[in-house]
Amino acid sequence: MSAYAKSCVSTVIPAMRYRDAVAAIEWLCRALGFEKRAVYMADEKTVAHAELTFGNGMIMLGSVTNGTPYSDLVRQPDKVGGETQSPYLIVSDVKAIYASAKAAGAEMVMDLEEKSYGGSGFTCRDTEGHVWSVGDYDPWAQQTQG
Repeated sequence: MSAYAKSCVSTVIPAMRYRDAVAAIEWLCRALGFEKRAVYMADEKTVAHAELTFGNGMIMLGSVTNGTPYSDLVRQPDKVGGETQSPYLIVSDVKAIYASAKAAGAEMVMDLEEKSYGGSGFTCRDTEGHVWSVGDYDPWAQQTQG
């Protein structure tokens, strides 16, 4: 482990922004199986900070805001012509998550398939264009080739 990494549940946590973060939180829970850990509202429609868990992983998200130092650093997928990152969820039942994501209206950009390196998975876009990869391939369980 890196000398700089803190000993905790997960040392890398993606942070994302949504124009309608309240709706995104509900969609992520319904479609992909996230669970709300904390949601702090700035007002009725603005999420100041939210934490959603998935197993021992987490994402943090909030509403798109203007005029803050952080808002000047990040852009939404539709403003840059696509996503610049893609979180990967390791799941126990990829077919079930695929079905729930499709039922929730996810745009499948890479359909469910067996992967040449092992396991199976799919890639979809959420309601605001963020790209999510989901599969049962577990890179932690694989031998490192080097």
